[in-house]
Amino acid sequence: MEVLYHQTSQLIQETTDLFHKLDNDPNPEKIENDIQLRINQINGNCEKLDIMVFKTPINQRPTAKMRVDQLKYDNKHIQASLINAQNKRRRREQERTERDQLLSRRFGNDHMAITVDYMAQENASLQNSHRNVDEMLHTGSNILETLRYNRDTLKGAHRRLIDLANTLGLSNATISLIERRVSQDKYILYGGMFVTLSVIVLVIIYLT
Repeated sequence: MEVLYHQTSQLIQETTDLFHKLDNDPNPEKIENDIQLRINQINGNCEKLDIMVFKTPINQRPTAKMRVDQLKYDNKHIQASLINAQNKRRRREQERTERDQLLSRRFGNDHMAITVDYMAQENASLQNSHRNVDEMLHTGSNILETLRYNRDTLKGAHRRLIDLANTLGLSNATISLIERRVSQDKYILYGGMFVTLSVIVLVIIYLT
């Protein structure tokens, strides 16, 4: 299990490093595909690690489960970052296309020969706005999913820490300190979810 765990951890680090190449690489789609393949590989490794956790001794199982959950959380964060990067790339490509179309319009000798279909232009603008809102909602949904997963991970970690503390015979004061820390993390999590929802609502209001 240790070998696969360290391999997966190294794979997560290598995948994270690939994001630094996205902005400067002339072919970002190739890197995005490479990142997605690594994400799928990490998911497969985590599934194998889940099976291995139940084969570890009972006294080591809570710690092993916590380490695997951390790998899953890191991988979900990478997936959300990839979606954000893909959305940014699509917006840049769209802006580049619109700019090229504007610059390619021909001008006459005495007057500008530009014919603008206002209805079509308005419709295109609305479609772009709707597409941007959909992308932001999709990104927000992924962020909320990550926050929900983090909440479940914290709850699971809390239960495992209590069990582990009982197994190790820790004092009640130490257990109380752990519970207070988990409660603080919960408020931070809810605050993050509230801020994220507020940003999504404001974006929808201003873009529609």
